Amino acid sequence: MSGDRNEDEDDVAWVSFSSAGYGSAEDDPWDDVVPVENPDSDLDWYDDSPIDEDPSTQWDAPPCPAPLGVAHLIRIGCCNHCLYRLAGKKTKNSGSLGGEELRKQAIESNSDLQEIESMDHCPTCEDLMDDVNNISEIISDACQGIDFKTMQIGVHIPKDLMEEEDAVRSRYGAPGSSPLKATFVEEIQATLQAGSTDIEFVKERPDIMILIDTLTLRVEVDVRPVFIYGRYIKNTREIPQTRWPCRSCRGRKGGCEACESSGLQYPDSVQDLIGRPLVTGMGAFDTAFHGMGREDIDVRCLGEGRPFVLEVKSPRSRSPELADYESIISSTSDGRVEVNSLRFSDRKEVARIKQTRSEKTYTIRFKTKEPIDKEKAKSLILSLSGEIVEQQTPKRVSHRRADKNRKRRIISVDEVSSEGEEIEVTLRCEAGTYIKELIHSDEGRTNPSVAGVLETACEVIWLDVENVHAD
Repeated sequence: MSGDRNEDEDDVAWVSFSSAGYGSAEDDPWDDVVPVENPDSDLDWYDDSPIDEDPSTQWDAPPCPAPLGVAHLIRIGCCNHCLYRLAGKKTKNSGSLGGEELRKQAIESNSDLQEIESMDHCPTCEDLMDDVNNISEIISDACQGIDFKTMQIGVHIPKDLMEEEDAVRSRYGAPGSSPLKATFVEEIQATLQAGSTDIEFVKERPDIMILIDTLTLRVEVDVRPVFIYGRYIKNTREIPQTRWPCRSCRGRKGGCEACESSGLQYPDSVQDLIGRPLVTGMGAFDTAFHGMGREDIDVRCLGEGRPFVLEVKSPRSRSPELADYESIISSTSDGRVEVNSLRFSDRKEVARIKQTRSEKTYTIRFKTKEPIDKEKAKSLILSLSGEIVEQQTPKRVSHRRADKNRKRRIISVDEVSSEGEEIEVTLRCEAGTYIKELIHSDEGRTNPSVAGVLETACEVIWLDVENVHAD
């Protein structure tokens, strides 16, 4: 268009063009167009997206392993690693070396590919594959001194990179070509195994889990816990089963004067008397204790002991001689706690221990407020054998448990004896029976009760768990 042409002339020209018989002619200008029936959607090789500034990335290409598909991956700047995983062609080598072979073959067939300038970074991995050796070295250094046999690797890749890689792979990659994340993990595993043949990579229950943030190249080592099953015998009436936070500071970090900065109401517990030697010996961080029920602080647990699973967290050693720790725990606890039947376990057994409802045998000693005939008392107490007892949540635990009625069976009353004003009873009950309340009735909240059948108030002196009937 000449520079001296004005807008009015343009309007006239357009009106002339638009009315020059088009649309009013008897012959339809589209008559010679042949419609395509049942177009094949699988042949969608064309890019409908806006044209990039670089025209070399905008051309029609079939997916790999077609030579034009391989050439297209080279044109858009894929690195040798990604060229190999997307091309779907067999080569003498794999990985980066395999990609280098494919690149040479493509250049031999099309010399124009030789002149393509290298991109700042690979569009499908952003040169992440070049960091495999570096990250593998970081992992090896982080695992020094940690005892493990199995490993699992988890990778976080930015969402935008995953989407971009998926778009290129699904459009131009060979059918079944490996995604970036899977390839990256495989390369890390191969590099680590080349340095240590003792590593076994697993998909579940690893000894150690490696978490890689590919954006920051940060590596986190998660040492999985070791689970140890056993039974404990508690020979004292002065320690709780698990740690008890200080009532004053509620266990806050640093504690308070009342707990001497420990954060604990009681300095020792069954958990710590068992766990401390294992934490020290295994170089662990801490423990968690999972018991099959629990007894009160002032109740001993005797007989074969109560089943438990100790979870040893982040241990640097995973293979302690458990038989040795049975004597070590007894010695370091001054006999307050003993363990037996120690063996290695797993998280599934934690669930089993928590869910098992086992019957228990108890021995309890009490005295009556009023004098009572001992033979009559024995007969009345023995009459409770086989009875169903209704128990409302005891007052002493009502602040932490729902207020409801429970029905429990007294399986048997095995022995009743007396000594002076005191009476001693051995009985077996269903799991969840409140034994102290069975004796003193908790102001009528337990019915029937020993206090009820004797028609006098009863005061509990002590209680022992004689046996936990489980495992």
